Amino acid sequence: MAGKEEAEEVYVASIDQGTTSTRFIVYDRHARPVASHQLEFKQHYPEAGWVEHDPMEIIDSVKTCMAATLDKAAANGLNVDAGLKAIGITNQRETTVMWSNSTGLPLYNAIVWMDVRTSSICRRLESELSGGRTHFVETCGLPISTYFSALKLLWLMENVDAVKDAVQAGDALFGTIDTWLIWNLTGGIGGKDTDGKELLGQHVTDCSNASRTMLMNLKTLDWDKPTLEALGIPAGILPKIISNSEKIGVVASGFPLAGVSISGCLGDQHAAMLGQLCQKGEAKSTYGTGAFILLNTGEEVTQSSHGLLSTIAYKLGPDVPTNYALEGSIAIAGAAVQWLRDSLGIISSAAEIEGLAESVQDSGGIYFVPAFNGLFAPWWRDDARGICIGITRFTNKGHIARAVLESMCFQVNDVLSSMHKDAGEAGEVKSAEGEFLLRVDGGATVNNLLMQIQADLLGSPVVRPADIETTALGAAYAAGLAARVWTKEEIFAGLHKENTTVFRPKLDDAHRKKRGDSWYKAVSRSFDLADLSL
Repeated sequence: MAGKEEAEEVYVASIDQGTTSTRFIVYDRHARPVASHQLEFKQHYPEAGWVEHDPMEIIDSVKTCMAATLDKAAANGLNVDAGLKAIGITNQRETTVMWSNSTGLPLYNAIVWMDVRTSSICRRLESELSGGRTHFVETCGLPISTYFSALKLLWLMENVDAVKDAVQAGDALFGTIDTWLIWNLTGGIGGKDTDGKELLGQHVTDCSNASRTMLMNLKTLDWDKPTLEALGIPAGILPKIISNSEKIGVVASGFPLAGVSISGCLGDQHAAMLGQLCQKGEAKSTYGTGAFILLNTGEEVTQSSHGLLSTIAYKLGPDVPTNYALEGSIAIAGAAVQWLRDSLGIISSAAEIEGLAESVQDSGGIYFVPAFNGLFAPWWRDDARGICIGITRFTNKGHIARAVLESMCFQVNDVLSSMHKDAGEAGEVKSAEGEFLLRVDGGATVNNLLMQIQADLLGSPVVRPADIETTALGAAYAAGLAARVWTKEEIFAGLHKENTTVFRPKLDDAHRKKRGDSWYKAVSRSFDLADLSL
């Protein structure tokens, strides 16, 4: 590692703020995790299709995880406080927070990425704007959808008096979760450094998170003025856009690790792409609450004609070229397993689903489409709702569990099929054997059955790394790069090359096609169900 004596303890850490939990992970000089702590937090569902988080609870969860991780490290004889060189941040994307610049308090709960309350605003804009649903695609790469931050911001400005008043008074700040965390960590209101000097919270966002707002120009990496004017969003409430790897500020007093530099920030899926070391032509799929598939398209923006999004992959420094990506976003993946556990009581823990699904040979003709809040890529149908079809008296909970696992894999297949069409043969890197490899990560990938189903339905090998938490690892890479703990060459050479597990397809082509056709039939049955009433 760049200029470091092996005897010196050198660490880099990541804050991984996800949709259902927060984690803090410390890595050693070889990018191996040495201590961590994870904490779930409350999900708020005020109405059907609405999902919110308490921004203050999120900040508290970060503090708790940082302190608990340091305690665990100390118990193992590690002096992380002395050796920590930088902290990286990765976060759930699109989730939108508005807060007061004068009090530092949220003006409303955070509206979560999967929330669909903005569907009427989407329909209004589609009818008013000349380009309809794709009006902003050429500049930002995104269609008009409930998914993206700009629509959530419009809803807050139109429906929450505290937000309206703060915007008019010039006291409102907008941010995605990364911005909210950084602003608080670097001082917020009345912050001080370790010498007691005043710190002002840094109001910034990184280019990957900004690319998910529908407000950033993908080519200039600046807020797009015509878009802001068309939507009536004042530029003054928006954070400054920075790269994924640069010194942002230092942690203020009142937080653990005060004085340590925050030197990297990426949205969770972009961090996972970096953690998987995906370069041009390489793809990864992260299985978490949702599932997110990204293909690195290099230094050029690739527009999709098959329902995918153009987005940032990563930009590893203010003065280095930007890597772009095609992305397919799936709203419900692991969340369907949580639904089986929390809402239906079919399982008592997420880990139980693998054994239950293995209790049957197949899904018994059951197809489950988890369109709880509509369908994202490549369908983009906010009128879809969840269905489970093919039920007979033969059906048991094992079949339903297996169908839930299969639904994740079918959805990933849908995205990859679009990706293959958009990128073409020249846009994808193949293995020495001429195979397309799908790199996978995220909590659900510990499920071996899920990974084998994915390989079977995809017809290509699925590669799982030894460390499946590549989101946090990617944020650590970005921070360590800016802090000169590692070089870019060291990172992409694989700092901690360890054994991977490869799942190869066992299903024949004819059976694979038949299953795929049945899945498409099931998906079509989920459309136009949003207006069903009790």
